[in-house]
Amino acid sequence: MNQTYPVCIIGAGLAGAECAFQLARHGIKTALVEMRPQKKSPAHSTSGMAELVCSNSLRSSDVTNAVGLLKQEMAALNSLIIRAAHKAKVPAGTALAVDRTLFSDLVTNTLSTNPCVTVISGVVTGITQGAQGLEVSLASGQVIRCERCVIATGPLTDEGLAGWICENTGHEYLYFYDAIAPVVEKESIDFNKAFYASRYERGENENGDYINCPMTQAEYEAFVSEIKKAELAEVKDFDRALFFDGCLPIEEMIARGDHTLLFGPMKPVGISSGERLRGDRNMGQVCSPDRPHAVVQLRQDNLHDTLYNMVGFQTRMKWPEQKRIFRMIPGLEQASFARLGAMHRNTYICSPAVLKEGLELKNVAGIFFAGQITGCEGYVESAAAGLMVGLFLSRLIKQGGLLPAPPATTALGALINHILCADKNSYQPMNINYGLFKEIELKAKKFDRKVHLLKRAVNDFWEWYYREF
Repeated sequence: MNQTYPVCIIGAGLAGAECAFQLARHGIKTALVEMRPQKKSPAHSTSGMAELVCSNSLRSSDVTNAVGLLKQEMAALNSLIIRAAHKAKVPAGTALAVDRTLFSDLVTNTLSTNPCVTVISGVVTGITQGAQGLEVSLASGQVIRCERCVIATGPLTDEGLAGWICENTGHEYLYFYDAIAPVVEKESIDFNKAFYASRYERGENENGDYINCPMTQAEYEAFVSEIKKAELAEVKDFDRALFFDGCLPIEEMIARGDHTLLFGPMKPVGISSGERLRGDRNMGQVCSPDRPHAVVQLRQDNLHDTLYNMVGFQTRMKWPEQKRIFRMIPGLEQASFARLGAMHRNTYICSPAVLKEGLELKNVAGIFFAGQITGCEGYVESAAAGLMVGLFLSRLIKQGGLLPAPPATTALGALINHILCADKNSYQPMNINYGLFKEIELKAKKFDRKVHLLKRAVNDFWEWYYREF
């Protein structure tokens, strides 16, 4: 007789992995289904769990930034993703950036060796209500029986399951286009032109955590001119080129104005014009550049310090154009690219219209959603949604009722509240930000208001935590 799992999780990305871990640490057996390596998405390149397909950064760790607070709340709830990120950390100033391979390996090994988690490789085609609960059908013909199911397949959900979701929610998918930035091999960077520095000297290393490629005004204008003329990868005929504002391709930024990059990824502010070490941190070559007109920053991408990600340089330019144009950047004339930029279509559901308390599907009992497919945006937010669904289900299975969500005055609570209560007629992907928090009745300057929001969030989170746990 086939085993019936208390929970089946579809998708072993950040949300699915975090959800499985939370269930497992409460002793709940889980089937974790991942289509890779049998089938890969347009953006994935490995078979590992929690693969970071875009940036290697989990963004700021400063709690005055909402994502920093969100990470602190997740750490307090024993988040696997946050723990693995700190173990795989690479220098990135105030940001939490990771060696993406080590990070994925840590998550994969933790779950693969957990006796409460059964990892199954296969492509899910649909979910049906059987005599003994839910039945998750795979393309191989295998059927996984479970009492409850979590769909955490992310924005790159396979066509078969995507069709099932549309049919059972009664809503068409929403979508936007996402782009990936290139990764450069460090040994190909010319350190006679590039130098190490961190903005405002907020780095872990004495000489700075980022490699900086400075540009003069003439070099910047020539660079922008070539991007304007570049050949771009086309979107499908029946789609409009909708992009997420938090991750715009550089050519889309330039379309908003020639100087847009100077206020975004190429801003020269915070880079000291004093003496800077150029070259390898141990080479000791020193020169004093004038303040540049623009700066391209590259962030360490692996622990071996051999690969660097072009910060904020998401693009949909065709690959030959990327090589030609990015080699115009001073210091990257002979750049060797370990990965070039790419574009993919991200889809998500209209959560406020189709989900209810606990992120459960309104139309089909026992089906829950977690991660970016719900319309939250970002690695940390995706993992946070998976964490909360894991805790919701743990309480439901163990005690028969859902865990109350954290107050909307906290980072986790504000995120869940946005997913469930945003305007369904204009629902858009959203990173966590203090604008999502319940408003505070206080007349004060912007920073002072943020401090009050932060203090209230910390107090309310721990009050909720001690009450519930």
